[in-house]
Amino acid sequence: MPLLNVLIVLIVVGVILWLINSYIPMDRKIKSILNAVVVIGVILWLLQAFGLLDSLKNVTI
Repeated sequence: MPLLNVLIVLIVVGVILWLINSYIPMDRKIKSILNAVVVIGVILWLLQAFGLLDSLKNVTI
């Protein structure tokens, strides 16, 4: 995945999250949970995009 695409996705996700936090009235706890879920999702997506998460597919429990 080209670095420009990663940068564009990060900017779009950041702007959408900022818009949600700024303009949609929600309880502070719900906003913090939403922010945490989005950040964890973006981190997992970045790890998978750069191929660092592929090694975890072979792990069996």
